[in-house]
Amino acid sequence: MFAAFKQLLTEITEGEKPAARFDDNDYRLSAAALLVHTATIDGSFSDAQRDRLHATLKKNFALDDATTDELVEEATEVERDAVDLYHFTRLLNRSLDEDGRRRIVEMMWEVIYADGRVSEFEDNLVWRAADLLGISRQTRIGLRHKVAHSRDPSDNTP
Repeated sequence: MFAAFKQLLTEITEGEKPAARFDDNDYRLSAAALLVHTATIDGSFSDAQRDRLHATLKKNFALDDATTDELVEEATEVERDAVDLYHFTRLLNRSLDEDGRRRIVEMMWEVIYADGRVSEFEDNLVWRAADLLGISRQTRIGLRHKVAHSRDPSDNTP
């Protein structure tokens, strides 16, 4: 009874929190949180990275703009609460085949290269995440080269 009363007071004083669109078992939320972590690991989150993150999630998960915004918002909260990469990669390993996990690593490189430079923190993050996702060193490096060479260095658009 006390718990119900406490819940009622919380709802009255804070308002009921809207339900999340992406539940904890949705691999897209884990992937987006990993990409948010990737974009912010070096201490800066440039407009180019923010735009690339949005475009990458929208394209790869076939989302509209509003849903992509919701995903990024929820992913940012999940990333803030996570204590390690395993939190993200565990669900990705259960949900995706090797091609899907390889695509996640490629998406990480896309977000990193959006601002035209790779920090040692970003490089190390991709190495650790790829290892947890079962992606080989050779494949990880190949994806890095693919993304790095697919962008025009003078083009800063997503």
